[in-house]
Amino acid sequence: MKKFFADFKAFISRGNVLDMAVGVIIGGAFNAIVTALVNILLSVATWGVPGGLKGLITVLPAVNDVQKGAVGQTFQTSEIVAKTIEYAAGQGVTITKDSDTFIQWQNSLLTKYTLHGTTYAANTSAVIDWGAFINAIISFLIIAITLFVIIKVAMGMAKKREELKAKMEAEAYQAWAKAHPEEAKAKEEAEAKAKAEAEAAAAVVPATTDDVVKLLAEISAKLDNKKAE
Repeated sequence: MKKFFADFKAFISRGNVLDMAVGVIIGGAFNAIVTALVNILLSVATWGVPGGLKGLITVLPAVNDVQKGAVGQTFQTSEIVAKTIEYAAGQGVTITKDSDTFIQWQNSLLTKYTLHGTTYAANTSAVIDWGAFINAIISFLIIAITLFVIIKVAMGMAKKREELKAKMEAEAYQAWAKAHPEEAKAKEEAEAKAKAEAEAAAAVVPATTDDVVKLLAEISAKLDNKKAE
């Protein structure tokens, strides 16, 4: 048991695990902000649409009786009273708006429908939710742009950090070379020699197939001569 807790502590103490946890938390909070922003923008953009953004739907025509719903495939919120009375009548019960059981029948009816803006659509209907689709696209664009900016800024900071590090190393080397001129000269000569050797090795022309065949032929001839002797 002690080993288990020790391994778990080591696991959660790793930098990448902690970074991932922080990223998930911040990502969740950022997603809430993006969702709220998109809803505000789309609510303004769809101000004249009945039901707003959630009312941007297309209900595909019913292809069977099940999709037609209990009192029609769709109806508006303004028709809820008439549809409730119709629904009860379909069950053989006559009610009015003032009946004691009206709310019960209404709740029973609404369990079979989903509200989209100001339109109720039967749960069994095929509905294309354009509002959710547009919402997802805009959310993706906002998140993509935000991540692009964050990554660009992070890369710029990393580049400046590397440049500053290189500058500090160069200044430190110059100070060391000034204090140890002979050692610095020997080091520079060794580096120059190693660089020249590397360039010379890279400049060697690789052997062609004909060269390899010719060399093998020469080796084979020498072996034959040696056997003959």
